[in-house]
Amino acid sequence: MRRTAFATLWVAGAALALAAVAAHAVPRVPTSDDEVVEALPVVSGWSGEQRKLRRELARRPNDEATAIAAATAYLELAREQGDARYAGYAMGALQAWEATPLVQTPPGVLVMRATVAQFLHDFDGAEATLKAALARRPSDAQAWITLATILRVRGRYNESDAACRSLGRVGPTFYGVACLAENAGLRGHHAEARDALRALLSDPALRDTHQAATRQWLLTSVAEVEELAGRPAEADAAYRQAMAAQPSGYLLLAYSDYLQRAGRHAEIARLLANEARSDAVLLRLAIAGAASSTARSKGAQAEADELRQRFEAAALRPGTTALHAREEAMFALDVQNDPKRALELARMNVQLQREPIDLLVFARAATAANDTAARGEVKALMQQIGLKDARVDATP
Repeated sequence: MRRTAFATLWVAGAALALAAVAAHAVPRVPTSDDEVVEALPVVSGWSGEQRKLRRELARRPNDEATAIAAATAYLELAREQGDARYAGYAMGALQAWEATPLVQTPPGVLVMRATVAQFLHDFDGAEATLKAALARRPSDAQAWITLATILRVRGRYNESDAACRSLGRVGPTFYGVACLAENAGLRGHHAEARDALRALLSDPALRDTHQAATRQWLLTSVAEVEELAGRPAEADAAYRQAMAAQPSGYLLLAYSDYLQRAGRHAEIARLLANEARSDAVLLRLAIAGAASSTARSKGAQAEADELRQRFEAAALRPGTTALHAREEAMFALDVQNDPKRALELARMNVQLQREPIDLLVFARAATAANDTAARGEVKALMQQIGLKDARVDATP
């Protein structure tokens, strides 16, 4: 979902449960909450300031600013490397407030905790935590934009609109407008969304090199609106502009999915060549390999085998299948050629998240499984949440 040395870290049992979402080995149960169960590998790319931050947290774990900064650094690692174990360490950085009632926990800690929970797809927990934070600090723009995003992912567009408007009142109007534009695009108001996002991009302030990430975010949003509208050429142009502004992990995956739908599989391997081999990256490489000629068959098979082993390891941990259901459905559909399994997983996934890709995978799996009733479920769900997507409409 879009838009995010302590050589060892003492992690509480709750944080370890979160970290286990993406660990690939069979887990063992610690004998106590204070047991060190894993040494976090040294990260060579970390700056001297980040290393100092880790030392500071070891000395002052109860300092709010230090704990939030450390959690943010770990969560960035989770996003960059696609490894949710780092998200568990991020939650562990906030451990000092684990037993503190919500009404007494600093709002900043609550927002950080919710951001980590969002990354781990604990949307209900993240939503409740954000609302607790906003009840005490209603001017927190980060809390509002995170809440708006979570509600959008769940297909609750009206509630997301309300959070977007609150964001516009307490933060820069710019972000509130972009937030509402994304929702408009999902509802099928493509021209309105496109015009709003392009108007924001025309701001001369965004020409500053320091605003590259903001330009990339807006251009990626434009590309996604164009895909929803059934304008692939315009989507491709916007994706390329976003890549030129500043590549990001989310953008690379979104563009890879576009290239797959366009049948440009060979480009995916080049696009992802230097990315960490996260589950999401391996999935796109395996799909591209399965759809390509035999030239990459050996490498593609290795990627598919590695990903299958990761999913099998994750399945040993109770309650984690739903967290990987989207990726497993795509794997079953496009790599394993198992449409019935893909449909089962896709149906499970839309109970948790309802982004356009989730409905598209559901629709494709229903078609591949020749399940007319399931296609009816897709249409009913899209009507229920108000999503309009030309790609789903074009699925037989």
